[in-house]
Amino acid sequence: MILSIGKGDQTAYCTLVKRHLSINLGFATKLLGNTADAEEVMQEAFTRVWKYSNLWDTSRNAKFTTWFYRVVTNLCHDVSRKRKPQAKIEVLEAMASDEVAADNIIAVKQRSQQVKDGLNEIPHRQRTAIILCYFQGLSNREAAEVMEVSLSAVESYLVRGRRNLAEVLEEDKNNLLKDIG
Repeated sequence: MILSIGKGDQTAYCTLVKRHLSINLGFATKLLGNTADAEEVMQEAFTRVWKYSNLWDTSRNAKFTTWFYRVVTNLCHDVSRKRKPQAKIEVLEAMASDEVAADNIIAVKQRSQQVKDGLNEIPHRQRTAIILCYFQGLSNREAAEVMEVSLSAVESYLVRGRRNLAEVLEEDKNNLLKDIG
């Protein structure tokens, strides 16, 4: 499909956008914390697809989805570096059904907010690795390609990120208990 886009096929381009917009918009929103910035990133990312698809070499390039995650990730990093202070990221949404008690819904929302806040507190590369692997479903190897680091680096980011996130969440829990007691 990317080769067709490189030849100016607008139908192929529309199909590719429909196929990849939703999941990548969600990913960008998780990294940036707001939909407006994420939408701008997606617009730029798809503009790059249109502009540079004629240079795509299927024998040399990574899988399109891996390459595109890398483009989106890099654009998000650019936006994050320019922004101060960094906005809270959106990671989890509480899913509630009619059978779930109201107090459970509140607990899930509170925990979701704690995780969102906790992810915002850990270093950017650790957060990116966690989001790619745990929320976007990429393998560690795919995340390494997206982040342009070695597999062992991603694994290290994941280990340190989980540890740092657990420490942040434990600290929040202890602070809450102090406030109550």
